[in-house]
Amino acid sequence: MVDKEKIKEILDKVRVSLQADGGDAELVEITDDGTVKLRLTGACAGCPMSQMTLKAGIERALRENVSEQITVIEA
Repeated sequence: MVDKEKIKEILDKVRVSLQADGGDAELVEITDDGTVKLRLTGACAGCPMSQMTLKAGIERALRENVSEQITVIEA
């Protein structure tokens, strides 16, 4: 089981960067197997770089700080 509180803590730190660019990531669900479902909003919604943001940005931060088993997907 993953540490959902730690995931939320890291997401809050990452969201600051997204918000600085006019976007945001809304947490939809954290499953017991470590899948984090996010909804990108604002400038992030529909951005051509959104998948890069999810994988290279958010997923990497969560894997480095919480668990290598985490996968981030767009809801």
